[in-house]
Amino acid sequence: MRKVILKMHVSLDGFVATPRGELDWLLRDFDDELAAWEVEGLWRAGVHIMGRATYHEMAAHWPTSTEPFAPPMNDIPKVVFSKTLTETEWSGSRVADGDLADEIARLREEPGKDILAHGGAGFAQSLSRLRLIDEYQLVVHPVGLGAGLPLFSDPIDLRLLNTRTFKSGLLALTYAPAT
Repeated sequence: MRKVILKMHVSLDGFVATPRGELDWLLRDFDDELAAWEVEGLWRAGVHIMGRATYHEMAAHWPTSTEPFAPPMNDIPKVVFSKTLTETEWSGSRVADGDLADEIARLREEPGKDILAHGGAGFAQSLSRLRLIDEYQLVVHPVGLGAGLPLFSDPIDLRLLNTRTFKSGLLALTYAPAT
């Protein structure tokens, strides 16, 4: 059975974006070492899942991008979870409009590599609240935002599986739910 892996960039104080949804703070420490690690992780996925808002942002960018992230983002199938989106334009993507837990259960049963979840905060919180995430890959940036969009909306206990320290001061922390 495939695992659901949520990969998110977070501040030291646990926010995934500023109160206005800005992400410029996470680009300050982005370097070649992190880029190589990110691309390697993208290729380990069998399917990318995301919510509607993230889909719109990615679909507007990746199809014409020449960045090293573009090939895995464009070549690997994508599933967009939305109750309002009826069709997709990004090649290799489809809409899942059923119950989130049921749709994830179906994806887990499909053959192939693991499921990589890309969040916005709301999608990540929904997956976490329903205990649908098997592994949290958190890229922690050496910045405190003071306020913003939190990664978690409900308490959860996690156990550390792996750490990676980058020269830039970033940490990649991999956790699994403790229960």
